[in-house]
Amino acid sequence: MSTRRVRRTARLAPPLLLAAALTAFSLAPAAGATPAAHGAAPAAVPAPKQPEATGTGGAVASVSAEATDIGIEVLRRGGNAVDAAVATAAALGVTEPYSSGIGGGGYFVYYDAHRHQVYTLDGRETAPSTADQNLFVENGQALPFWTAVNSGRSVGVPGSLLTWQQALDRWGTRSLAQSLKPAEKLANRGFVVDQTFHDQTAQNQARFAYFPATRDLFLPGGQPPAVGSVFRNPDLAATYRELERQGVGALYRGDIGRDITSVVQHPQVDPASGWYARSGAMTQADLAGYGVRAQAPTEVDYRGLDVYGIAPSSSGGTTTGEALNILNDFDLAHASSVQYLHDYLEASRIAFADRNRWVGDPRFENVPTQALLSQRYADSRACLIKPDSSLTSPLAPGDPLHPSAGCVDAGTPAPTTPEGTHTTHLTVADKWGNVVSYTLTIEQTGGSAMTVPGRGFLLNNELTDFDFTPAVAGVHDPNLPGPAKRPRSSMSPTIVLKNGRFDFAVGSPGGATIITTVLQVLLGHVDRGLSLEQAIAAPRISQRNAATTEAEPAFLGSADEAGLQAIGESFTLNPEIGAATGIQALPGGLLQAAAEPVRRGGGAAAVVDPVGGPGH
Repeated sequence: MSTRRVRRTARLAPPLLLAAALTAFSLAPAAGATPAAHGAAPAAVPAPKQPEATGTGGAVASVSAEATDIGIEVLRRGGNAVDAAVATAAALGVTEPYSSGIGGGGYFVYYDAHRHQVYTLDGRETAPSTADQNLFVENGQALPFWTAVNSGRSVGVPGSLLTWQQALDRWGTRSLAQSLKPAEKLANRGFVVDQTFHDQTAQNQARFAYFPATRDLFLPGGQPPAVGSVFRNPDLAATYRELERQGVGALYRGDIGRDITSVVQHPQVDPASGWYARSGAMTQADLAGYGVRAQAPTEVDYRGLDVYGIAPSSSGGTTTGEALNILNDFDLAHASSVQYLHDYLEASRIAFADRNRWVGDPRFENVPTQALLSQRYADSRACLIKPDSSLTSPLAPGDPLHPSAGCVDAGTPAPTTPEGTHTTHLTVADKWGNVVSYTLTIEQTGGSAMTVPGRGFLLNNELTDFDFTPAVAGVHDPNLPGPAKRPRSSMSPTIVLKNGRFDFAVGSPGGATIITTVLQVLLGHVDRGLSLEQAIAAPRISQRNAATTEAEPAFLGSADEAGLQAIGESFTLNPEIGAATGIQALPGGLLQAAAEPVRRGGGAAAVVDPVGGPGH
C-alpha cells in the first residue's frame, strides 16, 4: 500500500441561480419513419448507434440514437449543456418509456465551467402525505414485491418534469416549451423499434396486459411492436404540447395531475386479467406540494481528482465516495488484476454495509453524510481488507459518528433490498465546458405498468425502493416509508474535476448495481489506465454486501474469476450489469463521448463537430 497523503474530506458546494431564454427549433422526420399507428408501419432499420465519438463543439451520450441526435441539435443551434440535457431527457421519455419519462424522477448533476462549481438537483419521487411505515404491509405481513409494484400503491409523486424546469431556470438558456418541442415531434412521427424495445415489451407483456391503457399503447394488436416497425405515441405528443402551452402547472396543479391521481387512486384493470391492483393515496395536494431539492453535491478527493456525486436521498454519492476513500491508500495501478478486483469488491462490500444501515431521506433521518465521507472513517474500515482472503457477507456496518482505531464492526448487518434495474442515464457537455450527468427513472422496466389513460406515459413504482418492513428487527431502518418521504436510491450521476476543470463524467442505470458500475468505471479509468470507452465496455462484477458476487458472462470462467475464488470469493451470474454513458475531456479541447457497445442494445455517443469530418 502507498504512503498516506494529506487529503481533504468531503465538502459541500454552494448553489447557483441563473435564468435566460433563446429560440426554439424543429427537427425533420427521421428517414423511413412514417406517421402510422403504433407498430403498424414497416420501416428499414432502427437508427444507427455508435458507442464512441470524438470531436469539438459539445457531446451527448445516451442509450437512444434519436435522443442523442436531439441533444446534439440543441448544442449545434447554440443551446448549452442543460438545454441539451433536458431535450435529450424528454426524447428518452419517447424512445425509452419503460425507463424514464414525466411519470418518474431522478438526479441532475451540473458543472458550471465559468464558476468551476458543481451543483445538484434531487428530483426523486416522494410518498403521499398520508403514507406511513406500513405502506406495504397488509394483515401484519409485507406485500409480495410484484404485488406492490403493479399497483397504485407503488407510485411516488413524480419529479422529472419539475427537475427539467428547475434546471432550465437555474442554468439553461431555453424555455421548457422549446426543450419539449423536438420530443413532441418525435413522439408524433414515431421511431423505429429495435430489438431491445421489442424484448423489453415482451418481457413485460403479461403485466402490461393487466391495464387497458398500457395494453392499448404498448401492445398493438395484443403483441409487442415488431422490430422494424414505427412506434408512435400521439398521446404523449399531445401531453408535451399541453405542457408547452401551460407549463409544469398542468401536471402539478392541473388536468394532467388530475389524471395521474385518478389512475393511482383507482387503477384501471382489465377484469378478465384477474389482477387486483391495490389503490394508492396520492392526491392533487401531494402533486402541488412537491419540490425539487437544490442541494450541495458530495465530494471526495481520489488520486488528486475531485469526484462529485449526488447526496442523500440517493446513496450513490456517499457509497461511491466511501469506497473511493477506502481505496485511496491501495496501489491499484500496480496491483495484479486479481488483487485490484479483490480490493474493489471488498471496498464495495464495506461501503454497502454502511449504506444499508445509515442512508435514507435526510429530511426525515439523521444521515451522517459528512462522517460517511470522511477519510478518518474510511481508514477505520479499510483495515478490514486482507490481501489473501475475502470478507464474509453480510458484513456488519461501522459507526461513522464514532470511528474506532481498530477494525471493529458495529451493529447487525442490514441486507441490500431490491431495486429496479432499468433506469437510464445521459451525459452532456457543451462548447463552453459546462457538463450535465443526469440519471432518471421510473424504476422497474415499465414502472408500475400503469399508463395514464390518454396521456401516453407510464407511472413509476419508485415507492417499492422503500424497505417494506425493517431490514433488521429491533434496529432503526432509515429507509422505511413515511409521509412525503423520498425512498433511498442508488442513482450515481458523477462528475470528476482535475484542478478545478472538467475531466470526465459518468453514470448508469442498474438499481443497486449502479453504484458498483460507476465505481468500477472510475477505477478502471483512473487506476488501470483504460480510456473511458474501454472502462465502460469492460466486463463487470458487483458486490453489494451479499453472500456471492454477481458477474457478467464475459467474466465467468476467466483467470480473474479463478484467482478470486482461490481467496474466498464466489460468483453468481448476472446477464447484464448497468448500461453506462460518459464524456471525457481530451487534450487540445477535444471531447470524447462514450456509451455501451453491447449492453441494453448499445448506446449512442455523438459530438457536434467530429474529428475527421462532418457527421457524428
